[in-house]
Amino acid sequence: MFVSPILKVAGLLPLMVLLLASCNSVDVIDYKNNQPKLVAESFFDGQLRAAGVLKDRSGKVIRYFTADIKAYWKEGVGTLEEDFVFDDGEKQRRVWTLTPNGDNRYIGTAGDVIGESDIQVAGNSMFLGYVLRIPYGDGTIDITIDDRMYLVSENVLMNESSMSKFGVNVGQLLLVIQKVD
Repeated sequence: MFVSPILKVAGLLPLMVLLLASCNSVDVIDYKNNQPKLVAESFFDGQLRAAGVLKDRSGKVIRYFTADIKAYWKEGVGTLEEDFVFDDGEKQRRVWTLTPNGDNRYIGTAGDVIGESDIQVAGNSMFLGYVLRIPYGDGTIDITIDDRMYLVSENVLMNESSMSKFGVNVGQLLLVIQKVD
């Protein structure tokens, strides 16, 4: 039976795409041996302070912000009360709830997060993905967030977030979270 070369290549295309996608994938488990070890119940406990920038899809910084975070655990469930102040004076509040869900996993929820976030921790890292509903024009828009956090010292955590809509990059968020004595 004759199979045209075009059909042969077309038949291999899904496999090639899958292989290429897996080559670029970084998983939280890649950091399992990194130190210092991130223990959510320890780092996210007490008063925290964050500072960061929001970038548009071209990489240009379009906003600056700070946040005060009150973090605590009650009956094994974590709460992060985040109060943001942006450079234009806008204020936002987000309250996260972190519920343990097995070994080094949590379920994260917040009022402006659609559904639940699967949070994974390994070594010095915490990865989470979620859909955030944000104000846009006269309505709202849902943005997919890929958060990656890295504990760089006992009291300092770096966070980078990729934001996308329909799989297309729409921006980035970079911030540092520090424990306050």
